[in-house]
Amino acid sequence: MSYELVVFDWDGTLMDSTHVIAASLQDACRDVGVAVPSDHDARYVIGLNLADTFDHVAPGLAEEGRLRLAERYRHHFLARENEMPLYGGVREMIDDLLARGRRLAVATGKARRGLDRVLDATGLRDRFEVTRCADEGFAKPHPDMLLSLLDLTGVGARQAVMVGDTTHDLELAANAGVDAVAVTYGAHGPELLATRPARVRCASVPELHQWLAGSG
Repeated sequence: MSYELVVFDWDGTLMDSTHVIAASLQDACRDVGVAVPSDHDARYVIGLNLADTFDHVAPGLAEEGRLRLAERYRHHFLARENEMPLYGGVREMIDDLLARGRRLAVATGKARRGLDRVLDATGLRDRFEVTRCADEGFAKPHPDMLLSLLDLTGVGARQAVMVGDTTHDLELAANAGVDAVAVTYGAHGPELLATRPARVRCASVPELHQWLAGSG
């Protein structure tokens, strides 16, 4: 299958950030006095927007509490933001795909201001033709995010592929009629990812790079 457009999730796919996100959520829950989610549960919600995240980890929390939880999550996350590197091989993969004529995009559960910060910090802003964030429409796994990217690029669903590390990414792709690639080194483990369809499942960035380079 030849893909013109490769759409990447960010956290857990390109950036090694799942440990920071999970720990920040756990600390925020501790701060506001709600049950602290397990590591598994804290990693499960990565990729969702904050509203859906709180529905999972703190169901029934009143609006005032949700606002406080969001504030404490941002506090802890920003304090750790410099602890999140790109996975090894990501820069090389991105530059190689561009050299091969692929068009690149991002579909992320991050807010726009958060994605803009990491694009600038990593120097990767100019590598991605278009990006879409959770606060710019419906969040994953609703197809809106991916359909918007297809509309902005003019690429058909059959000529695009979504790369992600969570079932939310794989469901997003399926809902938009786009092929998916699952990476098993991020937030969701291989067993959970195996419950959703994907063209291939890659255990490392070099493996992902090799598959994407050969798919067009």
